[in-house]
Amino acid sequence: MALRGNTALRSTRRTLCALALTAAAALVAVQSSLAQSPPTAAGPCDKPVRPASQMEIEHCDTPDRVIEKAANTVPTKGQLAWQQREVTAFTHFGMNTFTNREWGSGTEDEKLFDVSGPSRIDVDQWMRAYKAAGAEQVMLTAKHHDGFVLYPSRYTPHSVLASPGRPDVVGAYVKAARKAGLKVGIYLSPSDGAELPHAWHAQWVEEIRKKQQEGKPLSLPERVALEDGDQAPRGLGRFGNGSAVTERTIPTLVPGDDRTAAVRSGRLPTFRVQADDYDAYYLNQVYELFTQYGPIDELWLDGANPWTDSGITQKYNVAQWFRVIHRLSPDTVVFAGPQGARWVGNENGIARESEWSVTPSTADPWTVMAGGLPNDSTDPDIGSRAKLLAPSTEYLQWYPAEADVSLRPGWFHHPGERPKTPAQLMDRYEKSVGRNASLLLNVPPAKDGRIAAEDVASLTAFGTAVRETYGKDLRAAGPGPWTFDRIGLAEDIRHGQRVERFAVQARIAGVWTEIARGTTIGHRRILALPGPGPVTADAVRVTVREARGRTYTQPVTLHLGGPSPGRGGR
Repeated sequence: MALRGNTALRSTRRTLCALALTAAAALVAVQSSLAQSPPTAAGPCDKPVRPASQMEIEHCDTPDRVIEKAANTVPTKGQLAWQQREVTAFTHFGMNTFTNREWGSGTEDEKLFDVSGPSRIDVDQWMRAYKAAGAEQVMLTAKHHDGFVLYPSRYTPHSVLASPGRPDVVGAYVKAARKAGLKVGIYLSPSDGAELPHAWHAQWVEEIRKKQQEGKPLSLPERVALEDGDQAPRGLGRFGNGSAVTERTIPTLVPGDDRTAAVRSGRLPTFRVQADDYDAYYLNQVYELFTQYGPIDELWLDGANPWTDSGITQKYNVAQWFRVIHRLSPDTVVFAGPQGARWVGNENGIARESEWSVTPSTADPWTVMAGGLPNDSTDPDIGSRAKLLAPSTEYLQWYPAEADVSLRPGWFHHPGERPKTPAQLMDRYEKSVGRNASLLLNVPPAKDGRIAAEDVASLTAFGTAVRETYGKDLRAAGPGPWTFDRIGLAEDIRHGQRVERFAVQARIAGVWTEIARGTTIGHRRILALPGPGPVTADAVRVTVREARGRTYTQPVTLHLGGPSPGRGGR
């Protein structure tokens, strides 16, 4: 194991393994002449490969054994359920909805968030719109980068507790979702503008003013900070403040805490952690969300930090975060977490033609955010054999893609913007769900607390088109011939993802003809035939031409798309 962690040395591991095997062969002759040698313990590369959601690459692993490990990397119970849900509706709603911003500053007055009176939120209407689009899970921004919290947290003054009516938006959202039969996700931004240190922030604003006077361009966070002038961040200055890491207890009970008896009796769990001020704050909020609003099916950790380029950041102890989250809820899928879900690499809702759920990691995924991918998530190749066999690969894990896109140009609702058409949404569906990814479709409610009528119309037409096209298999109607223009393929991912290359043939007028080909399949693959029109055939077959092991493919399904739903081409 001396080679582990040293990339230069690890690049020679397979050569060393070959030399070791040669040396072992030479030793056989010597050993055969010895009397009754005692048995030796099996080495790490002599053990059989068992299915697991995470695999460590050993120094003695041959290329074939690495691929065998990839073939046996499988989803966790939570991941399997998550991938079967396919479409999640994302709800960006918060302070930015009321200030007409995309990124807030963290200095906004809590009273600006006013959902009392005429602006009372209609969460049931949100859920009806999401279900009409075919969503099976919903996810709310409980805290965006500006740091405003949509539930009455004990740990910050910058929450709905200081807003008119003191509304528990998270509570209302979760209740409405469950009543509608939808699973629940929560977005909790690690970055937090409200927690920027006050002295640093004041100096930064002065630097921005000077930069503006000099005619230099300003970034979006700088423009927003300048708009808010000399207002101080509304939190307690914990983000990137250089505070000491000390032993702390989660939850950190506050004066008059209503959980005191439950914590002391053991009915609520406690955790001893090593944390600075901000990590303790973040973990306390995680604890509140899971123990007050759980079960939480997905927790979304956004990697964005608007203030990095301005010279301040916060080093997160993510290994500790992951341990606490896992203890609180083992089946929760953590976006950017170990054996969770990963960003597809763009915000267009489009997955790769070759989208692998098994990915390599340059470090233990339990110690890093974003899975330890060797390159950025935007890399066009994430899980090929070449990536798995790269010298930097330390681990393999099941790490499926989530493809995010907003219905409108912005993530928050802005008057004057228009939603995507049903046809555009169908295109995103086929290029995300149809390429082994989950579709995360953002649908932002407006300032009046409702999803706009034009948005609901687009979502409803989109959901109807998906159900009419993919809700039935033409072959279920009886023997062929069938007329179709789309083919559905799938692997039984309980056994992993293994198909690397395949071809589809149809028997047309008695002749087998190739009509489609591709690389990965995974949970689901949709192949739209190139045309010019549909195909009529009395039999269809799939040939797997390359795979990482025995394949477990599901029956082929045939579909016929109707007229383009709404305006807008694909």
